[in-house]
Amino acid sequence: MRAGGAATERGRRLGVLRRLAADAPPGALPLPASPDDAEDPLALRDFAVAVRELSATAPVVICVDDLHHVDEPSGRHLLHLARETRRAPVLLVLTASPHEHDSDPLLRTELLRLPHFVRLRLGRLTPDAVHALLPGRTGAEAALLHEASGGNPLLLRALLQDPEGRPADAYARAVLTCLHRCGPATPRLGAAIAVLDGPATPAHLARLSGTDEATAVRALAALEEAGLLASDGPHGRRGHHGLRHPAARAAVLDRLDPADRSALHTEAALLARASGAPDTEVAGQLLAARDTRPDWALPVLRSAADQHVAEGDPDRAVALLRLAHEACPDATSRAEVDIRLGVVLGRTDPAAAEHRLAAPLAAAGAGQLGPQALAPLARALAAQGRIEESAGVLERLAADGTRAGGARLGGIPGGDPLDGLSAFPRWAAGRRSVPAESGTDPAVRSAGTTVHPAALWALPVEAEEGVAARSAELFLRGATLAEGTVEPVAQALRTLLYLDGAARALPWCEEFAHQAARRGAPGWLAVFAGLTAEARLRLGDLTGAAETAGEALRAAPARGTSVLLGALAGTRARALTAMGRLEEAAAALPRPAPAGHTGGVHALAHLRARGHHALATSCFHAALGDFLDIGRQAKRWGLDRPRVLPWRTDAAEALLRLGEAHQAERFLADQLTTRDAADPWVRGTSLRLRASLREPRERQTMLAKAVDDLQRSGDKYELARAMADFGQALREAGEPARAAMVNRKAWHLAKTCGADTLRERILPGHAEDDTGEGGRAGAPDAALVAALSESERRVALLAVHGHTNREIAKRLYITVSTVEQHLTRVYRKLDIPGRQALPVDLDPAAAGVPV
Repeated sequence: MRAGGAATERGRRLGVLRRLAADAPPGALPLPASPDDAEDPLALRDFAVAVRELSATAPVVICVDDLHHVDEPSGRHLLHLARETRRAPVLLVLTASPHEHDSDPLLRTELLRLPHFVRLRLGRLTPDAVHALLPGRTGAEAALLHEASGGNPLLLRALLQDPEGRPADAYARAVLTCLHRCGPATPRLGAAIAVLDGPATPAHLARLSGTDEATAVRALAALEEAGLLASDGPHGRRGHHGLRHPAARAAVLDRLDPADRSALHTEAALLARASGAPDTEVAGQLLAARDTRPDWALPVLRSAADQHVAEGDPDRAVALLRLAHEACPDATSRAEVDIRLGVVLGRTDPAAAEHRLAAPLAAAGAGQLGPQALAPLARALAAQGRIEESAGVLERLAADGTRAGGARLGGIPGGDPLDGLSAFPRWAAGRRSVPAESGTDPAVRSAGTTVHPAALWALPVEAEEGVAARSAELFLRGATLAEGTVEPVAQALRTLLYLDGAARALPWCEEFAHQAARRGAPGWLAVFAGLTAEARLRLGDLTGAAETAGEALRAAPARGTSVLLGALAGTRARALTAMGRLEEAAAALPRPAPAGHTGGVHALAHLRARGHHALATSCFHAALGDFLDIGRQAKRWGLDRPRVLPWRTDAAEALLRLGEAHQAERFLADQLTTRDAADPWVRGTSLRLRASLREPRERQTMLAKAVDDLQRSGDKYELARAMADFGQALREAGEPARAAMVNRKAWHLAKTCGADTLRERILPGHAEDDTGEGGRAGAPDAALVAALSESERRVALLAVHGHTNREIAKRLYITVSTVEQHLTRVYRKLDIPGRQALPVDLDPAAAGVPV
């Protein structure tokens, strides 16, 4: 027979006894005539006699659960039965919680006095016991099940019902059942524990759950014994309390009414602040409550957001800042929070980061912001490359400082809002202004207290270029990617890329791109993948550039437009255009162009890509317009460096297609008088185009120089273009043998780059090189090539590039006879008949030719 007590039936007299009688054979157990007769000695005796009579035919087992809830008359009958059936085959099994108050305080005491009463304390299952119960599970699986269940059989069974033994609906129901079974105080206390979700003392839990501390201690003990609490509390703090599993916490919180849950979180925030808890803990409770009513909410939310950023949790920081925005009492504080959001979002969502600055920018234009907001706004805009807008904010800031009697800009130490954005502050400090023709307000140009935002994107001037690349590499060796280092690291990479060559910069670009990916920062990845793609493009690796940019674009959030992502898409489009994949290039370019594309440096990359695509699709006037726009902006901002933005050669190419040779010559001549004229890449690309404006003999000489320069630059794509033009010039000059050899090399380079259109132009109709990868069927084995001496390699490489023996002799400062001897030995070692069979894929570096 079985029955159980219930908290709701404590006042129902004889309730448990009636359930036992109902479970016995009909009429076997007599009940008092009325509840008033429940404690009549005769009624007690009759019940005991009836049980003994039942046991005469078969053993009797009576089970009563929750003895602490059994009504007092039923308890007296059970006690009398225990006394009177000592020698009868009757087993009385009673269960009770050690943490609950009994309905009849004397019942348990009297039972303990009986000599045949045995008290058993049931504990939770040990890890070994769980493993023994589940022989089909591995030790590791059993350990995980024990960890999630705490050894509680009810929770363990629930886990086994859920898919793959992971906490789900059955586990949640079991958790709630255990909470209610542990006593009347435990549901509310469990809710308090779930809300706090961290270290909490019984006093804190008592206050939050609306009970006294003694009750809270008893309820905690009950929850501990039920296996609902982690043994040492969260974070391994013994004496503190937390639910064992996140699914248990979710189950407890989900059952709460939303208003009650919010109120609990608010109370928890007040409690945490009163007890001196960290701002992150206080802010977390405010966020859960969506409550910004406390007057201290705004500074706490902002402080906590900064801490989460420092700890590498930008998503949490963004959530807190969004809530802080709701707490702002005025336009200035809202602008400050928006600016901070723009900075933090730059790590994960470039489009959202850029759009977030729209409201504070409008407020600044309306004169609603003071220096405390204008300074960080100018800094955030400069970091996003929005030079025009940043300069405008700096003008207003400088004007405010003048009106305030020369107060330090932004009220920050050093007075420079852009401080820390540059890897080279000494050089940036030398660029406090842009050219006078820029149109920038004199307040900015003459203010000795601020660096112009364009300076952060400029290369060091001539006198400093010699040490700039080395300094950049030293800076990168000690740099770690974090908020505050992204901009200076990117500047150092640009400096290395354009002053020391793409080959030197590429490994560094890849390293920081990998760091950004490991940190789960798609915004930072866009920055460094863009530089990686640009380095690959500058080396002629068109496929690699397109793939690198494409992967970074896919990693970034797809919502909204972004000038940064537009620049990255532009790099990809330039690579695809050079590969001849014009439809893909058109699809890669944003339509329409990103908002604000005329006011930032990233827009120049988009314009250049659009111009290249227009050039490839015979839209020459549109291409020329884009290139000239780039030139105007570059000059305006003091960023006119052909190493970075070769807009003159781009414009000259468009002009040549339009038949404007005189104008093209003017741009090319101008480029060869700039400070970057000695750079091999700048000079080589300029000479290639300029050669088309010369007579045949001079054209051939100029193209030979372009080939030499571009060989040193490392740009295989531009080298292939120059060699293709050189081969054509040689053919027109009546030197078909040299032309064929140069064209084979150009074709091979174009194939290596993935430039299918260029390859088709060099050898029309040839999908594959019919002379083999090395330049001829049966090309020399790599081991034979490796056997060449350095001098032989050097001569062979120059011969492959179309140089005559006399030109080779002049270049290497040797005699023509020596060149002929070297070539003779090369032919013999490679077992080839002559010059036309030389392999086209000789490594310039291995040949000792500077690159």
